Amino acid sequence: MPRVLSLLAMIVVQVVVLAMSMVVLVLCFGLGLVFLFPPQAMAIRRLAERTRRIAGIASPYRPAPPPPRPGADGWYRSDRTLYKTPRIPAWNNRWKWLLHDPQTWRDAFWLLLDPPVKVLMAPMLLLVPGRGLRVYRAWAELLLGHTESSRLAGEVRHLTQVRSLVNDSQAAEMRRIERDLHDGTQARLVALGLTLGAVEELVDKDPVAARALVVKAREASAEALVELRRVVRGIHPPVLAERGLADAVRALALDCPLPVEVTVDLAQRPSSPVEAAAYFAVSELLNNAVRHADATSVRVDVSHRGPDLRITVTDDGHGGADPDNGSGLYGIERRLAAFDGVVALNSPPGGPTTVTLEFPKVLSDHWASALPRMPRWKAIVVATCWLTAWLPTFPQGIVAGVLKALAVPEKSWFLALHLPEPWQWPMIVFMILLGASMYVLASLLSAQAVRA
Repeated sequence: MPRVLSLLAMIVVQVVVLAMSMVVLVLCFGLGLVFLFPPQAMAIRRLAERTRRIAGIASPYRPAPPPPRPGADGWYRSDRTLYKTPRIPAWNNRWKWLLHDPQTWRDAFWLLLDPPVKVLMAPMLLLVPGRGLRVYRAWAELLLGHTESSRLAGEVRHLTQVRSLVNDSQAAEMRRIERDLHDGTQARLVALGLTLGAVEELVDKDPVAARALVVKAREASAEALVELRRVVRGIHPPVLAERGLADAVRALALDCPLPVEVTVDLAQRPSSPVEAAAYFAVSELLNNAVRHADATSVRVDVSHRGPDLRITVTDDGHGGADPDNGSGLYGIERRLAAFDGVVALNSPPGGPTTVTLEFPKVLSDHWASALPRMPRWKAIVVATCWLTAWLPTFPQGIVAGVLKALAVPEKSWFLALHLPEPWQWPMIVFMILLGASMYVLASLLSAQAVRA
């Protein structure tokens, strides 16, 4: 009910802002007072954003332009003009951003239509708030929600960010592998080469010393092989490729110096890239528990919820983990970003620390699962609209309007023709709009069910 009252109370503010917008529109494009457009557009946006928060609709606006940066000469460029300060270029960028964003004009159209829609829906909103808010959300999403172009633009921005994170992650992995080879395997191979060089010089002069150096060289080669295998496991562990994520996590648990309890509930293997990201994330979390948390035990749970893969790692350490303190969580986030994954951290002081990794829609049963059914209340609303929308649209609206225009004396069962003369045409228009709104509502709810 508070949300309903808030929506209805906004009608007064919307009417005032609408009147101001009409005046500003005339002043801007009639008298050239373009400096009034940005604040008025932002006022409409604030109203629209408040409505989106109440109705639970995601914001569809294009991202704001970045602050202007000076050139090499210290001047700020806007189109073909140079400025000493960033104030005018920033204002120009903001003007173009508001003017060229299609959502700005969709917001203005929403502001024009929303007050009468709320007045018509007021009885439903007050008597059945839950259902009324859902119906209002369907209407508001028509103008305040994402369009296909804005959704595609958002996906492009998201993919650009993900690509940047993946490139950074790959670069970090390459640096780690290079560091491991340089500090480990390469150093051992160099020492092995020096030892063999010494053996070559001593083989004739001092066979006993040469034999001792050969033993050391053999030990060094074995250590280099172990080091090389460790690097290979850091790139892609053989157990992960051969036996899958479940056994690879169990192998990590066996190698961990802490007692690790592993629970796995997976009906199938994820794809190789997902398995690799999950494996290295679990490995990093186990290392954190050993090195930083002073934990005595760790619990790893690998499960699925429909098409989503979920991994939860819990340790009984002292807690207080902070991603900004170099705990490796940022690297895990970069790994999961390629799959739209989410990392959730709960680490109160004193522990325990729980990290949940979620990979959405990475299991194949997502495609085999049944499509979600339309909720019962939506099915009833859709069926009612489709079955009854013809009544206000045609007989009570269009037919009554034709009879009224032709001055036919027959009133029959046409509601509008039984009203006083001044109310007949408004009632005919209302009936036509009511029927059209019922058709639009049924189409929107059906489309939402298909997209779900």
